[in-house]
Amino acid sequence: MSRPTPKSFHVKSFGCQMNVYDGERMAELLGAEGMTQGSEADAELVILNTCHIREKAVEKVYSDIGRQRRDDGTRPMIAVAGCVAQAEGTEVTARSRDVDIVVGPQAYHDLPQMIARAAQGERVHDLNLPGLDKFGKLPARRKTGASAFLTVQEGCDKFCTYCVVPYTRGGEISRGFSAIVDEAKSLVDAGAREITLLGQNVNAWNEEGKGLDHLIRALDAISGLERIRYTTSHPNDMAEGLIRAHAEVEKLMPFLHLPVQSGSDRILKAMNRKHTAASYLAIIERVRAARPDIAISGDFIVGFPGESEAEFEETLNLIRATNYALAFSFKYSPRPGTPAATMDDQIAAHVMDDRLQRLQALLNEQQLAFNEASLGRRTKVLLERNGKLAGQKIGKSPWLQSVHVMTDAHIGDMVEVDLVSAGPNSLAGSLANKELNVA
Repeated sequence: MSRPTPKSFHVKSFGCQMNVYDGERMAELLGAEGMTQGSEADAELVILNTCHIREKAVEKVYSDIGRQRRDDGTRPMIAVAGCVAQAEGTEVTARSRDVDIVVGPQAYHDLPQMIARAAQGERVHDLNLPGLDKFGKLPARRKTGASAFLTVQEGCDKFCTYCVVPYTRGGEISRGFSAIVDEAKSLVDAGAREITLLGQNVNAWNEEGKGLDHLIRALDAISGLERIRYTTSHPNDMAEGLIRAHAEVEKLMPFLHLPVQSGSDRILKAMNRKHTAASYLAIIERVRAARPDIAISGDFIVGFPGESEAEFEETLNLIRATNYALAFSFKYSPRPGTPAATMDDQIAAHVMDDRLQRLQALLNEQQLAFNEASLGRRTKVLLERNGKLAGQKIGKSPWLQSVHVMTDAHIGDMVEVDLVSAGPNSLAGSLANKELNVA
């Protein structure tokens, strides 16, 4: 049955920064088609931009689909996008008659045509993985905040045994150098002062043998761009040129997110990580030699199949050796279709719970210590949003710490502050010399 073509939309994104970027690009694409953004409760089209990494991700999507029914019994046009869409495919519409569109993360540039077909009563699927075609078909960036995401690489060739990314995002592909630089310039023209380069393995970006450091140095030359970041990196792609960039490129912020997942070499081998605890620590040592004040962040999985208590202790020892400023940690959860999901010796839930609590206690202790060690520093903070108090603004330090400060400066301004108090998740700053100092 046909229905009116929707004139308003709402994009609801879950998961990683790349999903946030994809959600922004979908919104820009539909805006360029004349559609307006609305709330989830009122929009005529709701796009659920999904993530497949977390446990029970699929069930959460179907719960969210059910919640789109409105008080009068009607529903918007519903599109399921992202990694769950890619992994589940036509099963989404087979399971839920409310879904009109299923679109994978490499095909959302075709949304306008898919919406038109859905308005004619067709249930539409596009799960192709056509490389980077979508970027050339998206509108130019014309609006952004002070800090912006920019995808430069997608997909993964690593095939970690717990991970669905190679199946939902495809193999590793790098966007072209010129296209990235052009988009970065557009973002700066639109108001961005900080750009975070994104990729499933962002430090695998390569064009004709030139690595991510070559791209960072090119962005360093863009007038008006103040800060450069990148995430997420893989230890196997942490090249010497990129490490040198941390010492030589002033705009490259002193922060590195480098997931390790485990401190046990046997577990790392079972995960197909292709690095060891010792090789990971050697990378950290080289990075710190290049940039002594760098903040190190990581990812950890506890309770991977077969993990013994002694192997878990090896992870705690690696954490103590690294001394993290920030980290993310999760209980292992089996992803359908991955090798680890069928491994023997799955760990009991209560054991994983206990290990996660102990691991997070250590990480929280280190994060608080890192923040407390920052006290007395004078640094610049890029203001990103209003705080809860009148006159309060919140922004990020160079080390990606959240800093709140009382100031009359505007969102997007860079203010110089003294860091005066610290908690586990944020710091307070006071304006340097008690005077407004806007960069």
